[in-house]
Amino acid sequence: MTAAMSRERLPDRRACTSFELALGGLRYTATIGRLPDGRIGEIFLNNHRFNSGADVNARDAAIACSIALQYGAELETIRTALTRDAQGRAEGPLGAALDLVIARARP
Repeated sequence: MTAAMSRERLPDRRACTSFELALGGLRYTATIGRLPDGRIGEIFLNNHRFNSGADVNARDAAIACSIALQYGAELETIRTALTRDAQGRAEGPLGAALDLVIARARP
């Protein structure tokens, strides 16, 4: 049996960045929270149709992503593992949001 990894806790107060994205005719708001060293430690996603299937799925995906990041998963590993079309574009809102985060971080 392997030893359990510990979760990296985010500060109670932290800077965050929000942005909008559209995918499949739906609008989403993404909010990114960072760890003290600048790495992304959480993401929140909401759809403009609150409590719809799209909203619940986006929120759940973001929660799972945030937990994985806080336990040490690499953002790029998560991003590249998500579903993509034949041209390599993200098919879901989490992948699209992470693509935007990565694109904005590049010089």
